[in-house]
Amino acid sequence: MVRRRLSSLSRIALKVAHDCAADRAQVRVLFASRHGELRRTTEILRSISAGEPVSPTAFSLSVLNAMTGVFGIARADRSAASALSAGAETLGYGLLEAHAQYATEPATPLLLVYADEPADTAYGAVEDEVPGGALALLLDASTAQGRLSCAVSTADSASHPQTGAGLAARASFATQGEALQYCLDTRGAAQWRRGAALWEWQWHDGPA
Repeated sequence: MVRRRLSSLSRIALKVAHDCAADRAQVRVLFASRHGELRRTTEILRSISAGEPVSPTAFSLSVLNAMTGVFGIARADRSAASALSAGAETLGYGLLEAHAQYATEPATPLLLVYADEPADTAYGAVEDEVPGGALALLLDASTAQGRLSCAVSTADSASHPQTGAGLAARASFATQGEALQYCLDTRGAAQWRRGAALWEWQWHDGPA
């Protein structure tokens, strides 16, 4: 019954979350999404505009942290959960927040879930629009097989020593999600630019 009420965004987010942390009895969760349940919210606004009643269930599931609530209820897990949105840089700042939360309590694993889908066409063209998709990363020192480094700086190579000679070896992508996926799949360095901001990811094998 719950699954039928979920949006496509929450379904893919919960799928990767379950695949990543199904064997953990308790896990903190950080959900990151640029648009979140914007499509569901848009449908609610259309209903209001048309003078139609709004479903309480649809309203309760339209908030950014809806996925974390459903995840905790389904697992009977009362661990801390939070949600984050930061525009086109949501994934990068989600990684930063996940690391900060995990560092404060490394004995408890933390699950970062990133999921997004393009905004409704009613909003027109969206700059640096994200494709649909989801990924989950579990921060847990007891099972870590490597370390993912993430760095953000200005795009000026003069002030960023890693950018100069190593720039040609770093694949560049249109979205942060594509860059991180490439890094995780190939173990190669990847980067993403937006204005003066330069984000870079690199995987390091071995213990964290």
